[in-house]
Amino acid sequence: MAHRTIMTARQRAALFDLATDEASILFHYTLSDDDLEHINERRRPENRFGFALQLCALRHPGRLLSAGEVIPEPIVRFIGVQLGMTGDELLPYAARRQTRQQHLHALRQLYGFKMFSGRRARELKAWLSCEAEVATSNHDLARRLVEECRRTQTILPGVSVIERLCADALVAAERRIESAIVNRLDEDRKTRLDNLLTELVDGTVSRFVWLRQFEVGQNSADVGRLLDRLEVLRDLNISPDILAGIPPHRVTRLRRQGERYFADGLRDISSDRRQAILAVCAVEWCAAISDAVVETHDRIVGKTWQGARKLCDAKITDAKTAMQDTLRAFKSLGLALLDARSDGASLDQATELACGWDRLEGLVATAAELTDTMAADPLAHVGQGYHRFRRYAPRMLRVLDIEAADVAAPLLHASTLIADDEKPETWPVGFLRRGSKWHRHLNAQEEDGHRLWEVAVLFHLRDAFRSGDIWLSQSRRYGDLKQALVPAEAVKDAPRLAVPLDPEAWLADRKARMTEGLARLAKAARAGAIPGGSIENGVLKIERLSAAVPEEADELVLDLYDRLPAIRITELMQEVDADIGFTETFTHLHTGAPCKDQIGMLTVLLAEGLNLGLSKMAEATSTHDYFQLSRLSRWHVESDAINQALAMVIEAQARLPMAQFWGGGVTASSDGQFFPAARQGEAMNLINAKYGSEPGLKAYTHVSDQFGPFATQNIPATVSEAPYILDGLLMNEAGRNISEQYADTGGFTDQVFAVTALLSYRFIPRIRDLPSTRLYLFDPATAPNALRGLIGGKIREGVIVQNWPGVLRAMATMATGVLPPSQLLKKFAAYPRQHELAVALREIGRIERTLFIIEWLLDADMQRRAQVGLNKGEAHHALKNALRIGRQGEIRDRTAEGQHYRMAGLNLLAAIIIYWNTKHLGQAVTARRRAGLNCEPDLLAHISPLGWAHILLTGEYRWRQKTGAGL
Repeated sequence: MAHRTIMTARQRAALFDLATDEASILFHYTLSDDDLEHINERRRPENRFGFALQLCALRHPGRLLSAGEVIPEPIVRFIGVQLGMTGDELLPYAARRQTRQQHLHALRQLYGFKMFSGRRARELKAWLSCEAEVATSNHDLARRLVEECRRTQTILPGVSVIERLCADALVAAERRIESAIVNRLDEDRKTRLDNLLTELVDGTVSRFVWLRQFEVGQNSADVGRLLDRLEVLRDLNISPDILAGIPPHRVTRLRRQGERYFADGLRDISSDRRQAILAVCAVEWCAAISDAVVETHDRIVGKTWQGARKLCDAKITDAKTAMQDTLRAFKSLGLALLDARSDGASLDQATELACGWDRLEGLVATAAELTDTMAADPLAHVGQGYHRFRRYAPRMLRVLDIEAADVAAPLLHASTLIADDEKPETWPVGFLRRGSKWHRHLNAQEEDGHRLWEVAVLFHLRDAFRSGDIWLSQSRRYGDLKQALVPAEAVKDAPRLAVPLDPEAWLADRKARMTEGLARLAKAARAGAIPGGSIENGVLKIERLSAAVPEEADELVLDLYDRLPAIRITELMQEVDADIGFTETFTHLHTGAPCKDQIGMLTVLLAEGLNLGLSKMAEATSTHDYFQLSRLSRWHVESDAINQALAMVIEAQARLPMAQFWGGGVTASSDGQFFPAARQGEAMNLINAKYGSEPGLKAYTHVSDQFGPFATQNIPATVSEAPYILDGLLMNEAGRNISEQYADTGGFTDQVFAVTALLSYRFIPRIRDLPSTRLYLFDPATAPNALRGLIGGKIREGVIVQNWPGVLRAMATMATGVLPPSQLLKKFAAYPRQHELAVALREIGRIERTLFIIEWLLDADMQRRAQVGLNKGEAHHALKNALRIGRQGEIRDRTAEGQHYRMAGLNLLAAIIIYWNTKHLGQAVTARRRAGLNCEPDLLAHISPLGWAHILLTGEYRWRQKTGAGL
């Protein structure tokens, strides 16, 4: 009977093959003096060579050599050099099984190696049972077992034994976790969960499938649909505590399975697993739908404000004609009165002749009305949203489990009044800030004041959710911020957080840097030595940076791309997968087994990357129909798998010789690219006037100096890009290796300057309006005279010192991945009362921004590096525009998940093309050098792997061979 396969051939080779790269050979197979002494005790040269070889194999990978195994030539040569022999001595050794057994016995005696049997095997099986619960994948568990065997000097059993042990341990762990969840449910809750699979909604779809059909909405009807689902989940009364102690990745896997099963499929599986999936989905969806309700309310508030502002602007526009007529009438009256006064005539008679008193009364009334119109602000019109809010707000406030900080207690009380439909004698306004414009408008409306008051409460509720003053007890995005921050004792172990715990030490270092930098800048200003700029009479002037691309580079680009073979996109993907094996990351969501249908998996990924969709792709290929592709997509494609595949491609591309000409993978740029979305789409499709009148979303992508797009995020078209810079850098290993990050003006805020600096990233944005950007000093009075016109204010050191522990906790929270940096930064930016932590980050950012501007002005090389980095990122846009050939380039998916997969698939396909181009450009360079043509490194640095003219992207998608579709 064949053993259960949990790893691919590539994964097995990585764990069990002898090391062959130079660094690993040096590390694992260098023999010590003691080793050589034991080896030389063998008489025959073949025995000495064989003994040394088996010793090395037991150390890494930790197994016995098999009879007839072919030893890689670099290992033979390396060991032979240490022993003063050639590899020929190994041949007689391979034929003597008895000698090998004697050597194994000696090695166990000398070095303490143990066989995987008896008590040791039982101990490792017990260890494996515990590890199986926390292992994130089948391969991860096998890797852990191999590493534990190496650590304990236990000789690895056969691959089939390890795979069987891991498979059994994973199944047992899965059953234990499912049972642990189900055992926390009483019989009534189990019955109600099972009923979700049989109860129909509108006679068409099961209650279970209906529950998972939710997205962030745009209007009150959408909120109503979300609250319908939330109330059903709340009625189940499933406590989040049932997931206490369950590893997060296990919870995520169970939820994802629930999101992919149909009701009949769930009914067919075992009761414990079925009920565990249902319980996890009930808890997870409850939190997700709660977040969707708050986000939809956020959008409705924004839409109401935009409508009020448009109405205000329209009234002002309409009033302009009447205002001109009124001004002309008053001008005529004024001239008449002045003439009469100078002539000593009657003013009454002059008034009668000019316009008449009745007309004057009308003009005064019109002027008063116009004065009110021109002075109005949008708050005068937000009351129009009352009926829209009224359709859902009381119910929303009753259903959501809202909690508040002390500062937001008045707002929570006001929200309770709306939820309970209470009509107090006086409407409490303690939630309004002193001097707020809301006070004036509330006082002005006597008859419908309660309506405007409710609108004011709901506007402030939006702001409080954004800032974290109000939160949901069960939420990911709108949870309690204080609970989310890591404890103070965890700060010192946070990765990348290389700053002193004492704020005074950090401030002293920044003061010294700023003093020295200001002195250098003032000296350069006086000498007229600022590269590409000058400071004259306190005004900074900057010249445009000139291009620095040699003419020979253009000829080299054309020649190298002419040497690339024409290729179909299908063949290109197969070649890259043969090199890297990125499809191996797309394991089955339940079993964790690798996908056996490589062609089907590549077809699904190509459909996503080209924006075709599975239905159109099924028509364009003869290997798979729609249902086969849909099944593969549903059970194998998810965010983690796409991210892992991308990481594999980026890492492999970075190792190619050609990539070394472009950089060391330590600098990166980030930029957003707008994608139009069909109007029927519901997720994130907001209109940004910068990109026209069509709705859409942005893909915010980080690109390394080697052209690898190592991270991409979907963000709404209307939001600032700045908070998402750190997300991409901390998303994977490629981002964490970056030391210098470039961004355009859209990625520039003081808080981003602060966070990047504290997390040891050198942040270099291109500030479009740099001459008007002010410097902030610790003591502005000491600023050099030449720079006084550039000074904007003083750094508030006390705020930094007072909030330093909180700042470090926030940085550690970002660095450890507890919360995405964008989520924290947006909360900090949203504090309406200028929370001290937000102010402290702003002050730190002002310090870092000032230091950056000084260095930027004095360092032309930095300016050029940033320009080159940003150009690489922007050049990606052209490649991606060429790839999204389906659906006229529109993103038509209705769900956020679908849109995310579309953007992530596009990014992965771009990375695959970049790898292939990099590989073949390197071969073209080799061919040029053989022909004696110029291939200087400084010219190769200007080559880009972003071309696509040689790739056939359209037509029928044919693969080199056809394999059966399956899971």
